[in-house]
Formats: sequence, C-alpha cells, structure tokens
Amino acid sequence: MSAPVGVVLAGGLARRLGGGDKALQEIGGTSILRRVIEALSPQCAGTILNANGDPARFGSFGLPVVADGRAESLGPLAGILAGLDWIAAERPGVEDALFAPGDAPFLPCDLGPRLAAARREAGAEIACARSGGRTHHVVALWPVSSRSDLRAALDGEGLRGVGAFLARRLCAFAEWPAEPLDPFFNVNAPEDLRRAREIAERRG
Repeated sequence: MSAPVGVVLAGGLARRLGGGDKALQEIGGTSILRRVIEALSPQCAGTILNANGDPARFGSFGLPVVADGRAESLGPLAGILAGLDWIAAERPGVEDALFAPGDAPFLPCDLGPRLAAARREAGAEIACARSGGRTHHVVALWPVSSRSDLRAALDGEGLRGVGAFLARRLCAFAEWPAEPLDPFFNVNAPEDLRRAREIAERRG
C-alpha cells in the first residue's frame, strides 16, 4: 500500500484562548501546527492543510492550503471531504488520506502505520484512533474513494458529525495508552495550553 497524504484539519478557532487559530499557538518555542506537521510528514507522501479564510497566515509552512469551498462553515466533515477531493485531483495515484487535527501537539510517530494495520486486519474501510476509552474521529485513515458517499451525506442529507458518518461505515480502531501522556491530547482552553507547555518543557 502506498503512503497516504496527510491532511491537517487546521481551521479550529481559539475562541476560549482569546481568538485566532488554535493551531498557531506556541508550545515549547514552536507552533502546535508545526508539531503536527513534523509528526505526520515522515508518515505521509506529502501533507496539506485544510483551513478557511486567508491562506497567507499559513504561508511560512510552505504547504498547500485547501479550503472547504463552501459559503458556511460545516465543521470537520467538510474539511475531510475537501482533503479527499484535493488528493483525488492533485495526487491521483494516492489511495488514502491520514487526517489529524491541528491542535494536537503530541501525535504519535506511528499513527499512519498502526491505523493501516488495524484497518487491514479488520477488513474495514476507515480506521480511527482511540485512547483512554475515547474514539478520536478526526484522527483517522480514510480511503479517497469514500468521498462520493461523504459528499452525498454532507450535501444531500445535511449530515454534519464525523461520528455520525462513521457509524454508517465499517470502521477499525487502533488503541494507544492515555498514560503517561495521551498522544491525542488537544488544546481547547487556557488550561490545556498551560498543560501542553509544561509537558513540552519536561520532554525537552
């Protein structure tokens, strides 16, 4: 199986952090987004960002920025579809997309291979990450071929939740321990940012 293209869902707004992009908050001297990209890139045949608004704010990362292409924000499901559509158009030989949120600074370096193995062993279509008994629906390996069904659910049915769409599909799950550090810890609030900075400082 060829390596997937990594898609970072980087559109989350830091409302509880005072505004702006969560992914651009700094931890340990670098942005959360830079940490996500550095974790994904060695596992992928290229990486892109999904975000709406002015793409220039991500210019320093040197990666394609793919918008949802919709008048209203429809959440991560629309970002997943945008990523799949971009891969189909720009990387037609790539079969899979590896998705991760732009606010998770401690992603594992074996994310793609473990998700692929779980999917293969289960004979499933999509594989999601789990930790501490929680499923992380936006940390997942999707086939590019699923985009037609996703578009029908998003546009034809008005479906919005990633979990709701995945409940209809055959999914596999790869489990990671949540201790001593949950690799899918994400930054949503000021206390999360403080904790992430403390963890980064301890880890050097």
